Formats: sequence, C-alpha cells, structure tokens
Amino acid sequence: MPEEIFEVTRERFHLLDRNQYIVQGSWPKDAKMEAYLDGHKLKTTVKKVEMVSALERFKDPDLMRGEQITATLEIPDSLEESKKLVIYADMPDRKKVWFSISAGELRKKRDRPQVYFEEEKVQQGMVRLRGWVIDSKPVAIQIFDENKKPLDADIQRTDRVDVNQLYEELENPEKTGFFTEVTNVHGKCLYVVFKAGNRKTVKVVPLRRMEVLAKKVDRYAKKGLHYWKTQGGTALAGKIVSKIKTASTREIPYQKWIVRHLPGKAELEKQRRTKLSYSPKISIVVPLYKTPEKYLRRLTESVQQQTYPNWELCLSDGSGTDSPLTGILKELCAKDARIKVITHDRALQISENTNSAIEAASGDFIAFADHDDELTPHALFECVKALNDHPGTLVVYSDEDKMSMDGHKFFQPHFKPDYNPDLLCTVNYICHLFVVSRSVIEKVGMLRKEFDGAQDYDFIFRCVEAVKDEEIYHVPKILYHWRCHENSTAENPESKTYAFEAGRRAVQEHYNRVGVHAKVSDGEFPGLYRTEFIRDHDPLISIIIPNKDHIDDLKRCMDSIEQKSTYRNYEYVIVENNSTDPETFEYYKKLEAENKKVHVVYWDGVFNYSAINNYGASFAKGEYFLLLNNDTEIINPNCLEELLGYCMRSDVGAVGARLYYEDDTIQHAGVVIGFGGIAGHCFVLQPRGTTGYCHRIICAQDYSAVTAACMMVKRSVFEKVGGLSEELQVAFNDIDFCMKLRQAGYLIVYNPYAELYHYESKSRGLEDTPEKVARFNREISVFEKRWPDILRNGDPYYNPNLTLKSQDFSLKRI
Repeated sequence: MPEEIFEVTRERFHLLDRNQYIVQGSWPKDAKMEAYLDGHKLKTTVKKVEMVSALERFKDPDLMRGEQITATLEIPDSLEESKKLVIYADMPDRKKVWFSISAGELRKKRDRPQVYFEEEKVQQGMVRLRGWVIDSKPVAIQIFDENKKPLDADIQRTDRVDVNQLYEELENPEKTGFFTEVTNVHGKCLYVVFKAGNRKTVKVVPLRRMEVLAKKVDRYAKKGLHYWKTQGGTALAGKIVSKIKTASTREIPYQKWIVRHLPGKAELEKQRRTKLSYSPKISIVVPLYKTPEKYLRRLTESVQQQTYPNWELCLSDGSGTDSPLTGILKELCAKDARIKVITHDRALQISENTNSAIEAASGDFIAFADHDDELTPHALFECVKALNDHPGTLVVYSDEDKMSMDGHKFFQPHFKPDYNPDLLCTVNYICHLFVVSRSVIEKVGMLRKEFDGAQDYDFIFRCVEAVKDEEIYHVPKILYHWRCHENSTAENPESKTYAFEAGRRAVQEHYNRVGVHAKVSDGEFPGLYRTEFIRDHDPLISIIIPNKDHIDDLKRCMDSIEQKSTYRNYEYVIVENNSTDPETFEYYKKLEAENKKVHVVYWDGVFNYSAINNYGASFAKGEYFLLLNNDTEIINPNCLEELLGYCMRSDVGAVGARLYYEDDTIQHAGVVIGFGGIAGHCFVLQPRGTTGYCHRIICAQDYSAVTAACMMVKRSVFEKVGGLSEELQVAFNDIDFCMKLRQAGYLIVYNPYAELYHYESKSRGLEDTPEKVARFNREISVFEKRWPDILRNGDPYYNPNLTLKSQDFSLKRI
C-alpha cells in the first residue's frame, strides 16, 4: 500500500507582514515542528486546517494518518547573510526534514507580487498564459519581448474566489486572475512583468523549441517523481503506458486542426461545378473607413475566390472627402462588375455607412462583413447550400475564428451552438458570418445609429424576433476569419468600451420589445451581459427532497436555504425513502414540529428516483417545483430567485444551476447529449473561477438538459409531460425529462448565477454488481430508443466540431 507523503503544498510570505512566512501541507500527527534558519531556531505557530476536499473525503482511511496544517514562521528582516531554512518534523521515533528552502529563494519571493502560472502554452508563434497574481497593492501586468520592448497584449483580469480565500489577510483584493493570448511572437523569450507599486515579479517565458521542451521535461519529471513517491513504481508505469496509448486522442493545436478541416482544391473545384436548384444572389455589405489598402485587397480577394458565383460586393466608403481609398476603389470596380462602390462627401458612422451599402444592394440575401476581415472560399456556398437543404430558412450564421494581422495564423475558434436565445441575451455569439433575407430587413428596418458599437447585436435581435426559431439555421463550419489588431474589439475589448454599453442597451431593448420584464447589467467580462427578471409576484416553490437516512446532509441542505435564501415563499416536501435509522424518523418529527414549511411524506416502494420525485410532487402545493438532492447546499442568497426568474418565463420549462464539488471544481454546468455515449455534464472538474470555452461556464444559456440534483420546473409543464419516466429508475431520468420538455416546445436554461455545492463523490455511480450493470444497460437502451434522433444527429446546443470524448469543449480529434 502506498505510504502517505508528508509534504508542503503551498508556501508564501504574508502580504501585509514581511516577517511572516506561511507554509501549508500534510503533516504527521503528533509531530512537533522545529524551524531553523542556519541553525537559529525560529518562532513557529501551527494551526490545523479542516479538510474540505471531496477527493480527501473518499481517500482510503489508511492513507490519512496525517493532517493538513498551516504553519507561520517568524523570519528576520534581513536574509542577506543567511543560507538555508529547514523545517523538521520531530516525531516520537525519528526526526525528519519536512521542508527546506535556500535563503536566496526566500529573498526572491519576499516583497514581491506573488504569481502562479496555471497554463503556459507556446506553439507556432502564439503564447497563451493563464494564472493568478496577488499583492497588497494593485498589480499591473505587462509583457515585453526579448529586447525589453513592450508588446500590445490583451490581458483579461478575472475574479478568483479560491485565491482570495487563500490570502485571507486581504479584505477586498482586486481581480487576481489573468489570461492572455499573444500572437506573432518570436525571439528567445518573453518577459512577463507583474508590478505593484515599486515592487515587481518577472517571469521568463522561453520561446525556443528546445527550451520550451526542456521546461516541459523538467515539469513532467517533477510530477513523475511525486507520483512515484505517492503511488509507487507500478502505478507510475501504468500512468506512462496510458499516456502513450492516448497520445493520438489528445487535443491538437487549432492551427493544425483548421488546415485539415478547410476544403482542399479538389473540394473547392467540386463546389464551383455544383449547380444548386436555388441560387439566390448574396449581397455582401461592407462599411469602409480609411481601411488599410492591404486589408481591403485581401477582403476583396476572399470574396472573389468564393466557389458560389452569384454574389455582389457592396463597399460603402465612409471616409469622407479626400478619402484615401478613392484610387483603389476605382481600380476594384473597373476589374470586377460585381463590385459596387458607394462614396460620400462626409464621414459616416458605422450604422449609416452600413445602411448605405444595404440600400445599394440588389441581392435576395444580405451578408455582413467588416472591412479588414476575410471569408473562407466556401463561405457563400455553404450558406446557399443550407438554404437549399432547409427551405424556408431566413437567417443563416456560421462559426468563426480569429486571424493574425498577416493572415497566416488562425486561433481562438468560436464553434457555436444552434440557435440559443438565452446565450444570445448573454453575449453576441452569432456575430459572423451573418446572412439574412432581404424580406426580413424590409420588415425590421436597418441598423440604428443609436446602437453604434453594437449595431450588429441590436440588428440580430430584431431579425431573430421577426422569424420563427426553425427559420434560423447555423452552419457549423468556420466561414469567417476575424482579423485582430490593437484597435479591434476582437483582440482588445477595452478599446471600445462604449460598444459594450450599447450592447447592454441592445439586450434591454430586446426584452422590452418581446414583453419580458428584466434588468440587464454588465457581466464578468466586457461583452457579456447578465439578466435579472422582474417578478410581479412571489409564487410558492415546492422544494422536493428525497431522503434516506443521511440526516446530516439533509440538515445542511435545509439550513443553507433557511439561513441564506432571501426568497421566503417556499415549502419542503421531504420524501422519506426506506430509511433504517430510528434517529432519522425522530428528526423528521422534530422538523415538522419546528418548521411549518416542512411536510414529510413516506415512499414505501423499492428505490426508483423517478417514482420518488413524482410521489413527492403529488403532495406539493407550489406553482413551481424545485427538485433538489439532499447533499446540496446553496451558496448565493438569491439562488432561488435566479432559478425562478427564468422559470417564470412562458417559453421555459426547466432551469438548472451551477454545481460544485466540495473542492470547488465544477460538477455541473449544463448537460450535452452525446458525452460519454449518452449524456454528460459540461466542464466537469474545471476549477472554480475558470470560465470555460468561450466563457460558457459563466453564461446563462439554453441546453438540451440540466441535472435534477437542482432543477426548477413549472408545475404545469411537469404535469403536462407526465413527470419523470418511472421506467428509468436511476440513470438518465432527468435527461429524459428535459427531452420531454424540449419535445413539448419548452427551453431548458442553465443559469450560472444560481450556485450550489453538490457533495456527491467524484467516483459515485460505479455499477459494481451484475444487477446494477444490467439495470444500467437496460436504461441506456430505453433512452436510446426514445431519443434516437438527437443521438444520431448530435445535440443542437453543442457544436459537432467539438469532441464528445471529453467534457471540456475541446476540439474533435483529427
């Protein structure tokens, strides 16, 4: 059996007291701590840390002889003459070095911002960095090249609850998380400088292949050594073999992926020869404003290279008098009759400029492009093919990516879901390429100048409001390259803050037009928005909680609601499910006697999760049901309001929450049909504070399903679809229930602002008996027979270019 290793997991200086050095880790019970700096004994204070990790809870008890501690050491002001700090664990049978560090390393750490890199990826001229930094003063981050010249880099800052909790000496730290992706890098290295006042920390990021490889080898060697110490040589060998076997299935760089997935010469030639039965003219409208000539030429060339021929390019030059584009525009018109140019004697803002191009367009459909971006050569063909394959379609949009200034590197692909109205109210995920029927524009009007900066967002809302959901089609292919530079919101969101305010107003106006009472505010990042729905009454919520013994879990769950929730109009329906401990029944009596909101009902049948919840619902009095596991705990006081806000909408059937394991990793952030072969939770095990692919973890949005561990549903629709299917006793009953709601025409919403802990084990659900295996396989078969279409065609809320082999929204393997 592997022996537990007593080791330091974190060490740092106190941010407000430079003489306090803090060390945390696993410590042998009953040992005494002795710390020496070059033989001089230091004053130490040791405090036990209560275990909160779900991983630790389910460890083998034989491996848990140690305890988690935080030790604080008093370090002298000067370390110049010192050489080494050593901490000993003095045990009854031996004295062992627990931790040691050179005085030189201590000097490097002291009086500097504390930085930790969680991701450092270098590939083909691109560097991606993610991590956190903290100091007692605000920290500025800047990146320099090897010659110490500053680089223009968009560095996003995020709140990190986990970091804030670790550094409890600071009351209100600023955003501690950071993320950046720098392109077109070259040379030996980059310097990342973290500066707080007159203090700074510098991290060196090597760029040369051999140095990057050496750094990786060193990191893996350290991880391997630790794994060998804790798990043994056999386990390490097994781990290495597993890594080798999965090498071909691991995520690949997008730059390689896109080359394999763009059509080759043969495919493009085949498209040119294809005669489509419906061949509408597509007018591509582009507002120009002092556009650099090389970018305008590349945009024009990308249109001329289209495999679909029935197009026109309408260029509206809003540069005003003495436009620098006059010469090149005359040249372009002379060479290609399909290019129209509209000139103006005054400078125009973007909405007026785009509208001028629309007015000049003669096409059946209008496509929108920015003046420095590019279309892929098959962009229009794929859009028109969609119109042929799906007659009646009035709106088409595609996936997109970002392109370096030189046009040779592609990165940050945005693989989008099919039409997702709640995601659209959170972020303009549709963006490019957007193609709409002229008839729709005639109905809704053109772009509105009062929304300049987010004029496309406002326009998209008005278009989707004017059509049916089934008349909107998403082409799940990269058809548009968005060029990034320092003045583009694609790369530097802070450069156009006015645009994000216009975006917020666009969402608010959308709700106003469709008659939904809501307040829209800024989200966690520029361009993300949060919706809070305004209720005209507080309906009764019936909180249905199945329970078998586990009264500690039940108490914690109910206490969190009683003590934290700001919503008060609810009742509890506790469904007793074959408990055996007499204390459980005594507890029920006490609950009902002390809390008039509590009703305990008794289920006498065999365990059947669906039947138990249906039974509980039959006793419920509320307009809304909250199906809730007894091993959950609400985090935010407005959790019930957040769920209820979406659920009260007429088009919504059920709403799910963001759930965390006990160690602050994601347990649930929506469900995708197809994960694991049938269905699975999104972003499982991603740390709290990360936002996931395209910030999807923190975006309210529609999914095909959410988990019933915490699911709010209208009573009326619950009864309309017949509740949970009792044929599915244990597995997939909540997924099946959501599918029934979708079939009945309702949306399933994931709301990240309703947050709870879910204290289930990460290894829960192992089918370890023949009976359980047979039941599990039977329930898979039931689900497959009921919902063959979505399993065959794919989940509409998940892009087919993303893998089903993991739940992190990474690229499908080549």
